[in-house]
Amino acid sequence: MGRGKIVIQRIDNSTSRQVTFSKRRNGLLKKAKELSILCEAEVGLMIYSSTGKLYEFSNPNMKSIIERYNKSKVDPLMNANSDAKFWKTEAASLRHQLQNLQENHRQLMGQELSGLSAKELQNLENQLEMSLRGVRMKKDQKLTDEIQELNRKGNLLHQENMELFKKEHHIRQEHMDLLKKINEAKDANETNRISHSPNGFNPEEDEFIKLQLSQPQQQNYVTPENPTTPR
Repeated sequence: MGRGKIVIQRIDNSTSRQVTFSKRRNGLLKKAKELSILCEAEVGLMIYSSTGKLYEFSNPNMKSIIERYNKSKVDPLMNANSDAKFWKTEAASLRHQLQNLQENHRQLMGQELSGLSAKELQNLENQLEMSLRGVRMKKDQKLTDEIQELNRKGNLLHQENMELFKKEHHIRQEHMDLLKKINEAKDANETNRISHSPNGFNPEEDEFIKLQLSQPQQQNYVTPENPTTPR
């Protein structure tokens, strides 16, 4: 069975009250310590028992916490006036910085130089030369990086071209080997046909010879110009 809900009211029994105070006090001090460690919070805890005994915990120390507490409890109207004065001063400082930056920018652009002394002009010239040197160094670095990147891409393209050339050469070689095998196979078939025909002739040539031999010889008869009539 779960514990019943405790009614929050004064404990009449002094012994029970003292036991409860001791337990709750230790738990409260433990929680305060954990809160200060886990959350990096400034914690100040003071407990007075019914007998007037003081129990306390503080992080970092009770004096600084109390001073901070007292400062935060000052009249809110005074705090508001102080904040307004602070932000007014801060705005004036920022405006002054902006004016200086704008003036410096105009001078770097070669404007409003009449009020500058020779030394100030020399300092401005040195500043511009240093800025120009930095710009040139940055530009050279950019160009160098771009050239290196182009060289890297060129090397990759060259390697790819070499690979393609090797593949093309390999395919051409395979094609030539295939043609060679086809020609060899054709020659072998031709040789087999000749070797299996009678007299070692090609059957087609043998048939042609037979046709020539079977044709009769055509005789030429000479008709005399003046035939003699038999008597």
